[in-house]
Formats: sequence, structure tokens, C-alpha cells
Amino acid sequence: MSLLKVEDMHVYYGNIHAIKGVSFEVNEGEIVTLIGANGAGKSTTLNTVAGLLKPRAGQVTFNGQNIVGMPASKVVSLGMALCPEGRRVFQQMTVRENLEMGGFTRPAGEIAGSLDHVFKLFPRLKEREKQVAGTLSGGEQQMLAMGRALMGRPKLLMLDEPSMGLAPKLVDQIFDIIAELHAAGTTILLVEQNALMALQVASRGYVLETGRITLADDADKLLVNDSVRAAYLGG
Repeated sequence: MSLLKVEDMHVYYGNIHAIKGVSFEVNEGEIVTLIGANGAGKSTTLNTVAGLLKPRAGQVTFNGQNIVGMPASKVVSLGMALCPEGRRVFQQMTVRENLEMGGFTRPAGEIAGSLDHVFKLFPRLKEREKQVAGTLSGGEQQMLAMGRALMGRPKLLMLDEPSMGLAPKLVDQIFDIIAELHAAGTTILLVEQNALMALQVASRGYVLETGRITLADDADKLLVNDSVRAAYLGG
């Protein structure tokens, strides 16, 4: 069943036509990845789906409901969470306070359970619970950003460049967690420049080039596609 469906979406920055008729869908229980070069429009696509940008044309349907023009806070309350590019944690707040901010749509009685869930996934965050977020390492801040997004127990988790700027060992750790979340039933839309890692963990993938989707297929087929290998997988 389709959880997210994007149809013929067009997004502009002023007169710049950034997203040009993009259509894709994410079915319940899948990991779907959008891959592409810097500036291809991947983050713009996620931000528009999340309600942070408004498309000039097209439709975005989430869980059967048209969400175009809906405030981002309302989109979150429907069960969608975005873990943004660059982490964007609240630097002056503690780890726990950051996580509590992520649970703002949940009933107060459920916050403790959500915290326990996040701390089981990210034991390092439990160790750093009272530490100010701005003093965490890059990898810890990425874990915190993901944990904050998970606090709302989303039906769809959107991850924007979760491996950016991380050491290879930490990249492996983040992707292990993505696989673990998927195995536990979380549906994930993943934007990632590390196309190899993304396609290895995904069910299906879309290739985005200068605001258009140029290729869509099962992830294992994209991994052996000659044009994808040449452009994104180093040959």
C-alpha cells in the first residue's frame, strides 16, 4: 500500500524551476532512496514533502490525504518526520531536551516510552543525556537528529544525507541503525550522496538529475545499471 505518493511536483525558488515534474511513491514497509549529485534537488524534494516548501504544482498524498499547503507542524502530527541535512540540533539544549522537542506531537504520557525507545537504539545518547548538544561530536549529533525525528513514532521517516561528514566507521553504524529501524517496521525515504550504501539498504531507488527523475528501479538493479555505476558508484 502506498504511504506517500508524489505526483508531477513542481517547485520554484523565485524564477528558478528547481523541481520539474517529479513523481514517485513510497509503499508501507519500504526503504526508498533518492540518489543524485549535489544540487540535483534531493533536499528540496524532501523539504517540499515535509511542508517546509510549497510546490507551485502537483500533489503530495500521505496516508491517503493530500498534504499540499498543510503547515509542517500538521504534517508531523499525521506521522511524518524529517531528519534534516546538517543535523540542525538545538545547540544550547541538552540531549534530552532535544529529544523531548521531537516528541511535541505525542501525548505527555508517551514521552517516557519514546525516550526509552530512542535510548535503546542509540545507547550513546543515553550516556550523553544531560550534555549540551553543541558539544557532541558530528556522529553523536547525527544520532541525536535521528533520535529526535523518531520521538514522534513516525509512520514515515525521511532522512536527508545522514552520512554527510561522518567517518567511514560511523557511516556503517548509521546505516546499521537504518536497517534496524526498517526491520522493526519503519518506512523510510532516504536521500543520500553515498549511493552505494543507500542502494544496498534500500528496496527501490530513484535517480534525480537537475530536478527530474531520470531512472527508477529496484535497488539491486540500479546497483548493476551501467549509467548509475558510472555516475554514482565509481565505475
